[in-house]
Amino acid sequence: MKLGVVGLPNVGKSTLFNAITKAGAQAANYPFCTIEPNVGIVAVPDERLDKLAALYDSKKITPTTLEFVDIAGLVKGASRGEGLGNKFLSHIREVDAIVHVVRCFDDENITHVDGSVDPLRDMETINLELIFADIEAVERRLPKAISMLKADKKYAVDVERLEKMKKWLEDGKPLRTMDVDDEFKAYIDEQFLLTSKPVIYVANVDEMSVGGNDYTEAVKKGAGDEGAGCIVLCAKLEEDLIALDDEDRMVFMEEYGLTESGLDKLVSASYDLLGLISYLTAGEKETRAWTIERGTKAPQAAGKIHSDFEKGFIRAEIVDYQTLLECGSFNVAKEKGKVRSEGKEYVMQDNDVVLFRFNV
Repeated sequence: MKLGVVGLPNVGKSTLFNAITKAGAQAANYPFCTIEPNVGIVAVPDERLDKLAALYDSKKITPTTLEFVDIAGLVKGASRGEGLGNKFLSHIREVDAIVHVVRCFDDENITHVDGSVDPLRDMETINLELIFADIEAVERRLPKAISMLKADKKYAVDVERLEKMKKWLEDGKPLRTMDVDDEFKAYIDEQFLLTSKPVIYVANVDEMSVGGNDYTEAVKKGAGDEGAGCIVLCAKLEEDLIALDDEDRMVFMEEYGLTESGLDKLVSASYDLLGLISYLTAGEKETRAWTIERGTKAPQAAGKIHSDFEKGFIRAEIVDYQTLLECGSFNVAKEKGKVRSEGKEYVMQDNDVVLFRFNV
């Protein structure tokens, strides 16, 4: 899964990126500090893996990963090529979801491109630029669909959908907020439009406001109005945390009343927003997490490991993670009748520890 970190210049995008990826992307107090996007592959924190690996004495632990892309700061007029507009927009098209960083702190030493801190205005600035870019894309596609309709009536559905999408966008609303059926939604997704991508707003606060402030309340409300995700964190604090060892980090977090890291918050919000879960496999060679969409059935989940597992699927032997820990081993869990044998219609669950049986 690829997440694009976006926002106006000087809101803390690169600082957040540094904190969650430890990649050392440049952060500076001037617009367009980030020109080419920095990319960082991040292991998803999962304490279940360490416990299972200890149980199985695994030689290797492989967590699932997220790819974060730090994209250049956007300014008003980007859809018309202002700033690094066209390049910025092309980078957004390539991601699965958008992490929109919003400045929620006052600091006279850090320039704001619009001269003052106003989270709702900043959110609207970026959303409108994405909407303008999508209107332009839909307007390019509509004449082609109308032309094809003259030759084949089946394109009437495409024309109708594009016209509805254009009207929605012209009303200043992102496509992800459109209430449509699954077929229409799939059509929108196929267009690779910017405002159809799911969004998580990150309200970036200062060290004194980790519990939130008036700015973050505005961001939460704005996110809620459009059905987007929202988390509150201090990017600078998160960047300071990565320089500490585990013991000092725990003390530091306690001082600020933090129960989880910014990465943990962001991963959890991302999984919820995109409807993802992770199932687990464990053994002496390797303990591993596999990310799938919620609702995935056992054969398709097996196919994540290898296509042969899906083709030759026989059954899945499954035990709940917590139950496995309590039993102490897969064999003991089996003896106690805690291991289930599930067939092709079984829908995978988040805490499933699985052994797939297949024959090719």
